[in-house]
Amino acid sequence: MTEIIFVRHGETVWHAENRYAGMSDVALTANGLEQGKKLANWAESAQLSAIYSSELKRAKFTAEFSCQKTGLALNVEKRLNEVNFGKGEGLTRAEMKLKFPEELAKFIEAPANNPLPDGEKGIDAIERATPAIKEMVEKYPKGKVLIVAHSTLIRLLLCKYMNIDPNEYRTRFPEIENCALNSLNFESDQINVIELNQSTSNY
Repeated sequence: MTEIIFVRHGETVWHAENRYAGMSDVALTANGLEQGKKLANWAESAQLSAIYSSELKRAKFTAEFSCQKTGLALNVEKRLNEVNFGKGEGLTRAEMKLKFPEELAKFIEAPANNPLPDGEKGIDAIERATPAIKEMVEKYPKGKVLIVAHSTLIRLLLCKYMNIDPNEYRTRFPEIENCALNSLNFESDQINVIELNQSTSNY
């Protein structure tokens, strides 16, 4: 049995305005750095086998605190990058409505199938990330793996592993909290949810 713990990176400077940060390299706030340190306090006694992150700085910087606490190396995996939001990068929903209202409406209706202009389909993001998760399960058959990644990608993967229509990721999982634990057990063909949005703020 392999336990995979999906964690969203710490808070970024775009968080307060809810700007879409896909492939944009956005800095962590002071609060985001603190969240990363609290995650690391949890990681220190979690008996992790490995730590992975996407190649985006907000995920790597968050994960590095846990690497320092545990002595584990950071495995950077580009297949764990956030969904590319194309022309929506850096914009709020209101700004998108002014720039490309029709595409935004289609995205809101079925976000996994209808990308923002020049963006990536959510279903394609699932397809690129899933083999990386499979490789981790095979490499650590009795292990515990921390993955620091991104809100939309994590929600899409939760939909896949929980047999939920990926177009429902926003309604079924309205928010993935920064540095909260989302843990799943992988055993043979069985995937079981352990916890969702478990806060590490008390560590």
